[in-house]
Parts: sequence; C-alpha cells; structure tokens
Amino acid sequence: MARLFISRRPDSGLGNIRSSPGDPSRNIDWVLLSVQGILMIVGSFVVFSASRTRIEGDPYAFVNRQVVFGIIGLVVMTFVMAIDYETLKDRAMSIYVGTIALLVLLLLLGLARGQDRISFDFGPFNLQPAELAKFATMLLLAAFLAEERTDEVSYPRFLGGLILVGFPAILVILQPDLGSASVLVALAMGTLLVAGARPKYIAAVSVLALLTVVAAFVAQLVNQYQVQRLKVYLDQETTDPSLQDAVYQVRNAIRAVGTGGIWGKGWLQGPLTNGRDIPVMWADFPFAAVAEQFGLVGCLVLMALFCVALVRIWRIASLSKDSLGTYICAGVFTMVLWQVFQNIGMTLGITPVTGLPMPFISYGGSSLIVYCAMFGVVQSVYMRRMR
Repeated sequence: MARLFISRRPDSGLGNIRSSPGDPSRNIDWVLLSVQGILMIVGSFVVFSASRTRIEGDPYAFVNRQVVFGIIGLVVMTFVMAIDYETLKDRAMSIYVGTIALLVLLLLLGLARGQDRISFDFGPFNLQPAELAKFATMLLLAAFLAEERTDEVSYPRFLGGLILVGFPAILVILQPDLGSASVLVALAMGTLLVAGARPKYIAAVSVLALLTVVAAFVAQLVNQYQVQRLKVYLDQETTDPSLQDAVYQVRNAIRAVGTGGIWGKGWLQGPLTNGRDIPVMWADFPFAAVAEQFGLVGCLVLMALFCVALVRIWRIASLSKDSLGTYICAGVFTMVLWQVFQNIGMTLGITPVTGLPMPFISYGGSSLIVYCAMFGVVQSVYMRRMR
C-alpha cells in the first residue's frame, strides 16, 4: 500500500506538481497582467466620460467599441503568450515585410485619392499600419541585434538596425504621422542602448531623426494641420486667426488639468471633459479627462500604474534567459515610456501635439490590440526564462 502511494502520480488541481517549475503556464507575471487589466478598465471609463456627449442618442458608441477592442486584444495577447518568443523570432521578417507592404499600400491609396491617409477604413474599425509597425519593427530589431553575441554593437550591426527602423519610420512620416514615427525612433534608441551601442551612435540616431523631421517640414511632406500644431507649440500665446482652433484645443486641455485641483471635480462632473471644448479628447487628451475629474491624486495613481508596469518589464528584461528576450523587453519598455511621456507632455503644453495615444487609456483599436500583443511577448519572455 505504501509502495502504491509513493509511486502514484500527483493528481491535477490546486497544488498540482505534475509540471516542472519551468513550465510556462506556471510562470505568468501576475503583477504586470493585473496592472495591464486595471489600465484597460481605467481607459474604458475615461473614453466613456470624454465621449458620451459627442454622439447624440448614443453615449456608449465609443466605449462599446473600446471594450470590444479590449476583448480582442486580450485574446491576441493570450495567443502570443502561448507562443515561444523564439518562434516569433523566426517569423519576424515575414511580419515586418507584411507591415511594410501595408504601409506602402496605404501611401499609394492616399496618393491615388489625393488625400492623407493613416488608416484603412473597414467601417466600424480602422486599421492603422503604423501601430503594427511598432510591433513588427520591435521584433525584427531585437532578433537582428541578438544575432551578434557581443557586449557591444558593432558599427555594421548598428547601421543595419538603423535601416530596419528607418524604412518604416520614413513611410510613417509620409502618411504623415510624426507621432508614431517618433515612437519608432525611441524604440531604436532604447534597444540599441541596451544592446551596447556607443553613446555617439545614439547621438547619431537623434540627429538623424531630427534632420528627417526638419526635411519633412521643408519638403512640405506634412499636412497643414501638423504645421499648425508645431506653430502653436512654439507660440502658445499666438493671436493668429488661422491657429485659433489648434491653440484653443491645447489651452482647454491645460485648463482641464489646472482646474481639477487635488481631488478633481468628480466622475462625469468635469465641464470640459463632458463638453465639446476639447476635440477628440478621448483619443488625444485622456490625461486631461483624468486630471479634471480625479485631480492630482488621480493623475498620480495613473502614472504610478504605468511606473509599476515599466518596473516589471525592466525586471523581466533582466531575468531573460537570452539577449533576444532582453532586447524585446527593452523595446516595449522604451515605447511605453515615450508614449506616456509624449501624451502627458502635449496635454500640459510642454511637447508638440502629435496625436500620439496613451497606451491602454486612449481610444483606438489598433493601438490597444498591438500593445496587448507586445505585453504578450513580454509575458512570453518571462514565462520561458527558466527553459
């Protein structure tokens, strides 16, 4: 009887030890997953509060779609988590080439119709290839840099990384979408820095990015609306009649933050959030909605959630079993950090308005699903750190 008990295999259920400690299913970062879930819930409430008065008779129009996007994003994340990130490395080039093809097709459609296009319109859903480019470029750049098993990025490898990032970045600028292009540049800088690129290489990336933006403005590759946004940033007290709509949006966003005080005006009580004073607030200025309704405390809580997420991603990067996982985490870390900083900065008037969404908070299906996928890859790195 004792021999039978000792030889019996453990049953399933709580406390099951049948699988080894290195089994991916037993190694999910629940802190990161919980923070992501909280951010998505907060985002849904922000989208509802900022958009409920915009469509007559349907206050739930935007938030319903945001919830659907969130569910799709979680399904995508679960699928990505189940895949070994080394398998994704083998598919990185195919994903990258497919994304480039979508960017080129979008550009050609815009030229054919004589208008700027940043997305494919599929009725209730718009697909933004620029968002897909963040995921595809991050994955391929990490795979490319991981092939060189040294502590320092060689100059040829550095140039190759710049080309990989530069190609989609230029196509995104031509849409024109300077905000998404800046994320790709930030991705390159962060990943190359972690990979061991020399400081002068990083400086070269910065200069190249700045020159590219200047060239885009000089060549009039950006639309007039973005030119107006830059002029407003440089002179927020302007009285130019042609800039009043743009400056009005920025001034009201700053007002919303300032009038929220310490505790805010309360849920659905902010006149600027629930009015029509800040166009596309649910997508471009969600931080202003948080500040007006929940005040400084609400803003600090939101930023604390992002800080926890960033700390967990950084920790996963340090625990990764190989350089590929580290570079993937570094890329996601840099993009989240940059987008949060840029979105808050343009709300406060300290950076130009670029329309760059706040991850998980701003309205937008493409952004939400892609960031769920990227967090899924980070989880995949953590889940397989002991294999």
